[in-house]
Amino acid sequence: MQTMTRTALARLRRPSGDDGAAAVEFALVSLLLFTLLLGIMEFSLVMRDSVAITSAVRTGARIASAEAAAGHVTSCPPATTCAPANVPQLAQDAADAVQKAGSAMPKGNIDELWIYKAGTNGLPSGASSMSTATCGSDCVKFVWVDSAGKFQYASGTWTSTTIAACIGAGKSDSVGVIMKATHKMLFGLFGTSMSMSDRAVMQFEPLPNAICSAAGPTNGGHQ
Repeated sequence: MQTMTRTALARLRRPSGDDGAAAVEFALVSLLLFTLLLGIMEFSLVMRDSVAITSAVRTGARIASAEAAAGHVTSCPPATTCAPANVPQLAQDAADAVQKAGSAMPKGNIDELWIYKAGTNGLPSGASSMSTATCGSDCVKFVWVDSAGKFQYASGTWTSTTIAACIGAGKSDSVGVIMKATHKMLFGLFGTSMSMSDRAVMQFEPLPNAICSAAGPTNGGHQ
């Protein structure tokens, strides 16, 4: 009986060659699992930045849409290149609101912030798509400056007195906000970086008759 038991146990023993096969299988499965885990983490970070951009442009558009009669910036902060005659206060306030809003996305990932008069398609004047859009007339571009810890004027002009937002003067103009950013990949599974952008468009809030009467029958902005 003892001899038979030993024989049976010997048959149940795994051949030594199976140990190497098991190690290879474990390595392959582990590599797949780790790749999947890192991919999930990378995708989560991409979604984080996407949500942050969407939230930022909505914040900027909401602030700008309430300031059709705010006029132009009367003074520029130190170390900026803004020209007060060309920068509407609503654009500066929108950029400041985006700056102060809490965001999980590093501010250094932000490339450009546009505040502009939106056309019927929600884009800057003359643009047919986001890829062809440029920030020129009726558009102000800001860039994030790490050393200053804020958005600073980069280019563009927009005369605030051309904004139509008076009650009874037809459809009010709309303001748009576009943010462009670069998501820097953490693990490099899908490249080193990804360009991201989003926009929000809101119609200017109607201005009181008193403001419109003082500024003109159509335009509510003033110097």
